[in-house]
Amino acid sequence: MGDRQPLGELMRPCGPVIDARAAERAHDHLAAAAQTRGWADRLELAWPALAPALAAAPYLAALAMRTPDRLRRLLAAAPEASLADLLKRLGSCAAEPRVDIAASELRELKARLHLLTALADLGGVWGLEQVTAALTGFADAAVAAALSLAAREAVEQGRLARLGEGPQGPVPGLFVIAMGKLGAFELNYSSDIDIIVLFEPGAFPAAPGVDPVPAAARLTERMASLLQERTPQGYVFRVDLRLRPDPPSTPVALSVARAFAYYESVGQNWERAAFIKARAMAGDIARGQAFLDELSPFIWRRNLDYAAIADIHSIKRQIHVHKVDERISARGMDLKLGAGGIREIEFYAQTQQLILGGRHPGLRARATLDALSALAEAGRIEPAAAADLTHAYDRLRGWEHRVQMIGDEQTHRLPEADAERRRIAALAGFAELRGFDAAVVKVLNTVNRRYAALFAGEEPLSSRFGSLVFTGVDDDPETLATLMRMGFSEPVKASASIRGWHHGRIGPTRTERGRELLTRLAPRLLEAAAATGAADLAFARFGDFFARLSSGVQIQSLFLAQPDLLALVVRIMAFAPRFAATLARNPATLDALIDPGFFGPIEAPLDLPPLLRQAASFEEAMDVARRARRERAFQIGVQVLERTVGAPGAGRAFTALADALIEGLAWVSLAEAERAFGAFAGEAAVIALGKCGSREMTAQSDLDLMTLYRPAPGDEVSLGKGLSGDTFYARFTQRLIAALSTYSVEGGLYDVDMQLRPSGTKGPVAVSMAAFEGYYAGEAETWELLAMTRGRVVWATTPDFAAQAGRSIEAALRRPRDAKATARDVIAMRALMKRERPAAGFWDMKLSDGGLVDIEFAAQHLQLIHAAAGGPLRANTGEALAALAEADLAPTAALAQLSEAWSLQQDLSQLLKIALEDDDPSGEPKPLKALLAQAGGVRDISGLTGKIRRVRGAALRASRTLFPTP
Repeated sequence: MGDRQPLGELMRPCGPVIDARAAERAHDHLAAAAQTRGWADRLELAWPALAPALAAAPYLAALAMRTPDRLRRLLAAAPEASLADLLKRLGSCAAEPRVDIAASELRELKARLHLLTALADLGGVWGLEQVTAALTGFADAAVAAALSLAAREAVEQGRLARLGEGPQGPVPGLFVIAMGKLGAFELNYSSDIDIIVLFEPGAFPAAPGVDPVPAAARLTERMASLLQERTPQGYVFRVDLRLRPDPPSTPVALSVARAFAYYESVGQNWERAAFIKARAMAGDIARGQAFLDELSPFIWRRNLDYAAIADIHSIKRQIHVHKVDERISARGMDLKLGAGGIREIEFYAQTQQLILGGRHPGLRARATLDALSALAEAGRIEPAAAADLTHAYDRLRGWEHRVQMIGDEQTHRLPEADAERRRIAALAGFAELRGFDAAVVKVLNTVNRRYAALFAGEEPLSSRFGSLVFTGVDDDPETLATLMRMGFSEPVKASASIRGWHHGRIGPTRTERGRELLTRLAPRLLEAAAATGAADLAFARFGDFFARLSSGVQIQSLFLAQPDLLALVVRIMAFAPRFAATLARNPATLDALIDPGFFGPIEAPLDLPPLLRQAASFEEAMDVARRARRERAFQIGVQVLERTVGAPGAGRAFTALADALIEGLAWVSLAEAERAFGAFAGEAAVIALGKCGSREMTAQSDLDLMTLYRPAPGDEVSLGKGLSGDTFYARFTQRLIAALSTYSVEGGLYDVDMQLRPSGTKGPVAVSMAAFEGYYAGEAETWELLAMTRGRVVWATTPDFAAQAGRSIEAALRRPRDAKATARDVIAMRALMKRERPAAGFWDMKLSDGGLVDIEFAAQHLQLIHAAAGGPLRANTGEALAALAEADLAPTAALAQLSEAWSLQQDLSQLLKIALEDDDPSGEPKPLKALLAQAGGVRDISGLTGKIRRVRGAALRASRTLFPTP
């Protein structure tokens, strides 16, 4: 066909669509491929191989057959001339008055480009770099044309004041940055195009009264729509605008100032890597280049500390490196993102560029192959490695193009089915599938081996299940597959959360150090969540907790230094939603884990009462109490969930904590009352009843209390205040109730119930010793005496008064009873309770038939009827049953059945109260059910429910045998 036209002459008809420099850059590789002989002749020679290849690609066949003239025109000239003609016609599109005609022409030209590049590629006329340069050059021209069309529409609609001319482009102040493969002239056959649109508001020609920010966004959306809207003629390019700063919360066109603010504050290393390939491609190109020049210090950092280098390395360490026994297969392999794929080659080059490019500008090549060559020439990588990866890149990109030629789909994955994969093999020139598969595996293994050598000995940031990559704006398919294998049923949700954290959207990752630590923590967190057997729940609950932290450097460092601690916290969150919610509301609770004694024996908090008494004020004492209770209850709860402490130990520990808080706050409340009303010389005591009295408290127990007092003789009225002793101790009691139950900024302590005092709510809130003794001598009803079997003095102003209160309680209990009358009262009371407070469901350990209340009533009833004769009095139910058995006061078998049912349900109750709000584990994940089964000494939750029914039935029958018949 004669000599090829000079490149400048070839591109001149394109006018302002592509400037001369862009044309040179877009087609410099094509110049090397110029042929004096027509390419149709060369295709004719290749036709025996090309014809079956076209038959293997339905999309290409359709392009060739649907419009025969399209194919004839392409074959009539050299491919370079055909490409030049396409670009010339693209330039004409920008000036077409009717946008619908221009849009239709853009799609026709794209179809011709696809057929042209496919024929040149499959026929061996063009190599990889020529193909990708042709695709990229067309994309440049198409974006420029679409921008011109959108700008003209905006002027006609009154949103822009004018069109720009010359170097400023159609919209002065607005420019388009090409990213990714588009930026590096590496566009693939069915690629989308990654662009960032930025503008200078002061230069943007918005019409009078029009806000430039929404105007620029609307213009960008229209430009993208012209390119990617699908019509019967197809589309031009899919447009991806998500590489802009923080895409979920920013408009599609961003001001330059806002972009700089983002990169200076939360820009990530993967974004630095993305900008290696960036170039100004359309619009106000001079401003675009100025932006990239000013951003250069962000991309190319001259000074990197160890943490920064490690974080750059993390980009590649997140990809799982296959070992010898982990076979790579061609079947279903993602040629881009899979092991040994294109991404590994790109990351191999880019990580080295980011580390070295700040001081060595010669390493800042956009194109991957150019970067590998520069790194090898500079002695930064082995020439053999560069050669291996260059060869692999060429093969992988060629196969990737053939995958996309099948149906013009943006896919990089080889088919699973052999029949479908044979299509790719045919397009790649392989006569047999076996040979193709072997070639693919060989290339992938070579890349993966070279990739692994980059970080041999470094901490892996992938998982044994596969890659864990959270860079970029798309969910990484291999990472989603990894998460699925780890047990996540919602992998997209988990991936999006971690990528959002990396964008600094929560307190712990707003600093660069916090984000660097997250890079290392994320895989460990995911592994820990997977190990629970309830990955989604564990991760979500950890996420609630993590997002509430104001800063995360310390806690992330702690978890990285102590991976067992991280595993424990995540496991607890999977088992115990109530616990997880507590941590989410009060992340500072986790500080208790730093205490070396956290996992040691739980000791009574003897230091707590003095600590509370030292508080500067009543309010400060309340805050100190709440912090202390939260931390110490957390310690007890963790040990219960970890099964290092059983129900009796947990009950004693929770009760000892309550005792200490009551004691300390009683002194504080007394001092506060004396400050307000004057000092009294009398004495006071606090009696605990219910589960506090019996030392059986759980994480959710309230406090049943009673206040006793004895005024000093002659001190019935406070000097100067006019208060009686009754009134003073009532004021003291009210302050104690407030100290124990009022919510402060640090949360709450306990619900306090004072209704078990003599005369209940009708009587005085504080009871004198004389009134107490008189009431229990004649007026107290049976239910009050049952409650008093658990009465225990937890605080008193003097040891003598504590001893007297204890003697008075015992005296009230040891008075002679009519056994039958007492039994009738107990039976009637339990029947009334069942009517007024029925069990909430099967998992109600307290109120179910044969549950804790039935067992407690039986034990309390036996103690009451035998106390007058010296029978044992024990506040704790388990101890009472044991003492009654030892004293031979009831049938041994019945007491044993009650003890078994009490122990099982008390143990389960401790776990349920720590883990859940409503005690029902039916909807909870398997790990919690397994923990409950373990506590019940059975294999699974089904076995546990059966055991509960059995012991409850036995306990109910046993309790009935203990009541004498009327």
